[in-house]
Amino acid sequence: MLGAFVRAFRTPDLRNKLLFTLFILTIYRLGSVIPAPGVDSVAIKQCLQNVQSGDAAGVYSLINLFSGGALLQLAIFGLGIMPYITASIILNLLTVVIPRLETLKKEGQAGQTKITQYTRYLTLALAVLQSTSIIAMARTGQLFQGACPPSSYLPDDGIVTLVTMVFVMTAGTCVIMWFGELITERGVGNGMSLLIFTTIISAFPSGMMRIWTEQSQWVFAIICVAALFLIAGVVFIEQAQRRIPVQYAKRMVGRRMYGGSSTYIPLKVNQAGVIPVIFASSLLYLPTLVVGLMGPESTSPVVTFLNTYFDPMGTHPVYMTTFFALIVGFAFFYVAITFNPTEVADNMKKYGGFIPSIRPGRPTAEYLDFVLTRLTTPGALYLGLIALLPMVALGSSGASANFPFGGVSILIMVGVGLDTVKQIESHLQQRNYEGFLR
Repeated sequence: MLGAFVRAFRTPDLRNKLLFTLFILTIYRLGSVIPAPGVDSVAIKQCLQNVQSGDAAGVYSLINLFSGGALLQLAIFGLGIMPYITASIILNLLTVVIPRLETLKKEGQAGQTKITQYTRYLTLALAVLQSTSIIAMARTGQLFQGACPPSSYLPDDGIVTLVTMVFVMTAGTCVIMWFGELITERGVGNGMSLLIFTTIISAFPSGMMRIWTEQSQWVFAIICVAALFLIAGVVFIEQAQRRIPVQYAKRMVGRRMYGGSSTYIPLKVNQAGVIPVIFASSLLYLPTLVVGLMGPESTSPVVTFLNTYFDPMGTHPVYMTTFFALIVGFAFFYVAITFNPTEVADNMKKYGGFIPSIRPGRPTAEYLDFVLTRLTTPGALYLGLIALLPMVALGSSGASANFPFGGVSILIMVGVGLDTVKQIESHLQQRNYEGFLR
């Protein structure tokens, strides 16, 4: 393994890509700790010490996760990559609904370029909306759940200062989006995924240190061993796939013979990835938003019900059950809109391909749909169980709010890590005929 790292840095082209990627990631992390104009950084740190960071981040867990904690620091990169992720998901869903977007998707590189441009515009609009909401919460004291007076960390809450903060945080999101595209084009791996990976990894040392100081050494050792088994299990499921064999018949085009080859369609067990968890988390943010708008101290039955069963920390069985059901439902929904068995069957029939013992056309589409449904069922259950891990740990121990292994974080870390290692391995095999992993 160490020899593979040495060979990676001895290859000039790959070394330049790795160093460029590390350089961009370093700048990104620096921007995550620089406060926006008008924010008292000393007071912000004091607020984070006075309030339980897990409780404060529970309401905004998804945004805070993808910002590496920069959200609660009101940093210039406080929104992180979340606006871009949301815009990408929305455009992906609209592709099925709007014929114009579906046509662009089928046009190849030119159509994909236009869809990317639309994603950038939507990211900008969402960044303005989210930065305005976060700064409004900070101004009213809701960002830290009333633990710190707003005047301490926002000494000047004039309109000019607030507009400047919105502009800076929105510009920070645009810079992050540019960083991701630069890494994808000139670095190693998918830029957006690596930025998310970096923000999640950055919270691990502090999380492990808190477990070390708050719990006994035996508990710390048990958590580390359990984390290794959990990571191994996630790697096993993420790599698992059903390979459906496809045979292409021979055909003459002019004077040349084409076809006659065998290949396969890889269908992953977790075909939806981490998207269903993001969908479910975003939807369950709505009860918290309703409570914030109506006031946490309100005596309304709606607020009482939401505070009781849909608390921000998600420890109530009703919240967990709803979260699990949403993840399973969204997993089937997302797979249904991203993988079209009828389209795959038509393309196979067009180029003379067929699945052995299955007739081309409609029978092939029905067979693919049957296999995909059976694969998605365990994949959806797996996603739900992984996402519930931190909630179960929090509800059972009460001191596991800083549990760093579980939910969205472990899925993203393993997935991005595997993809990046595969890209480095492909670069090494092209030049040295030896992969990254022997």
